[in-house]
Amino acid sequence: MIDTLDGMTSHKTTQTMKPATAAKKLGVYLEATPAEFQEGVVSRDELNALQAEPPQWLLDLRRDGPHPRPVVAAKLGVSISGLARGGVTEALTTERIEALKAENPEWLQQERATQAEVRKEAARLKAKKAERAAQEDAPRR
Repeated sequence: MIDTLDGMTSHKTTQTMKPATAAKKLGVYLEATPAEFQEGVVSRDELNALQAEPPQWLLDLRRDGPHPRPVVAAKLGVSISGLARGGVTEALTTERIEALKAENPEWLQQERATQAEVRKEAARLKAKKAERAAQEDAPRR
């Protein structure tokens, strides 16, 4: 407790978050987490503890899924929009993601190509920006 000027004490409040926010930060699908996780609030300290020493349910979820769309997209090498265009709107298990990779449907090939182009363009723009910055920093003669 900290004494304030008027003699009252102020308490340091514990920062908490909704289970959905904590699940997002942990990279897991909320609906697949244990009921007690879904129904409570998660403090910053609890989140840090879950990240530092994940319990078995968290390890299992991260390994096997079902995974939230951002994780599915990353594992497939596509954007979240690309997942939607490919008709994937639900959480997928690791097994299903691996099966999709093996099947390599046309939509997945297209979305991976699109993603590769996006990354290439981002790298080109970054290099151009760095080159411009280097020219501006170069001594003038």
